[in-house]
Amino acid sequence: MSAAEETSLQVPVAIAGVSHHTATADVLERMRFPDEKAFLEEARERFRGIVLLQTCNRVEVLVHGDPESLSSFLENAGWKEYTLLAGTDALRHLLELACGIDSMIVGEDQILGQMKSALMRAMEAGCTSPILELCINKAVHAGIEARRRTQINRGAVSVGSAAVRLAEERLGTLEGKHILVIGSGEMGGLVARALAVKNLTAIYVANRTYSRAKTLAEKIGGRAIRFEDLPRYMILSDVVISCTSAPHPVIHCDQLERVMAARCWPHETRPRPLIVIDIAQPRDVEEGAGDIRGVSLFSIDDLREVNERTMDSRRAEAARVREFIDGELVRFVRLLNSHAADDVLGTLHMWAEAIRVRERDRAIARLGNPDERTCGIVDDLSRVLARKLLSDVTMSVRLCAEEGDLERAEALVAAIVRGEKPCSRKEE
Repeated sequence: MSAAEETSLQVPVAIAGVSHHTATADVLERMRFPDEKAFLEEARERFRGIVLLQTCNRVEVLVHGDPESLSSFLENAGWKEYTLLAGTDALRHLLELACGIDSMIVGEDQILGQMKSALMRAMEAGCTSPILELCINKAVHAGIEARRRTQINRGAVSVGSAAVRLAEERLGTLEGKHILVIGSGEMGGLVARALAVKNLTAIYVANRTYSRAKTLAEKIGGRAIRFEDLPRYMILSDVVISCTSAPHPVIHCDQLERVMAARCWPHETRPRPLIVIDIAQPRDVEEGAGDIRGVSLFSIDDLREVNERTMDSRRAEAARVREFIDGELVRFVRLLNSHAADDVLGTLHMWAEAIRVRERDRAIARLGNPDERTCGIVDDLSRVLARKLLSDVTMSVRLCAEEGDLERAEALVAAIVRGEKPCSRKEE
């Protein structure tokens, strides 16, 4: 047991979710929240703060609240099987996630941006809290530091580059091939950049917003195409890699049937094979597409093998990262516990401010009719005295909270504010 786990966390934090560890792409798709804003707004009524992290490999909900309430909320939303963590276990999971050792592609860097984006969306929806902001920012900072101290991301591949590697393994080589990338967001950019170093004949980039496709294509020396021209370029391509953020399929079975019919050479009945790799979540390719003659369909689940073949060089680094996380967890718990003292200190400082204002006004009244400068000097003096008198007790309260003894911190404030016996309730 680490020092952090021996020190109890004084703020209620819980995280629940599903990931590639226990769920297939089908399960992940079913458990996603397609209307993220509506989900956050509903959850805002139940928790002091909430952050929703949805990637192609996981759906996780982090709350500033207790695990029982989170479990009840998610079960009402239709969730049945998921992992639920609370307290220091939840913090450790956040650190492992940010440091890249919980990812399907161990060491990948994209999770850092995904965590920051999830926090930003929660902030825009007005449903985060200072504690959750601290949790995400601390985890991201730890993730950056872990990559600086170790080589956990050396040789790591992103989901996008893993898809390219999968295509290369299936074809033997990508040299001289035509590749179509559908989607120009973060994942599409990763795919396109991985393809740009291959000796391809052509890279086509499609997106519903043509200007975005054009921007990405120009960066990698490819050709932007309009979304309505997808069938034509699917006929020309050897591989299609789809990674849009659309809430519904963008490649349909009837469309693929016509594409494959057009891929038949004259006087031949078998179409030229087409590899389709769908790394979107929810999926871009309609169910049943893999049964169409000539189509080889792969999903996010098929990338696990690619990761395993690149993992050997990172296993030792993963052990080093876990040691780093043990130390970070201690600091993480102390940091959050320190913030747990804010409410207690608020009571103390409100009490002190009321006394300060009362005594300031009495002093000014005794001066008769002082000018504005004199009133300002008296006010400043009273503020400085109050702050200095409270500085040591403020530090003591925070230290008690950091060490997991919030009751002692509360008792200390009660002794000052109400004259109660200065001991924790545990000793009474």
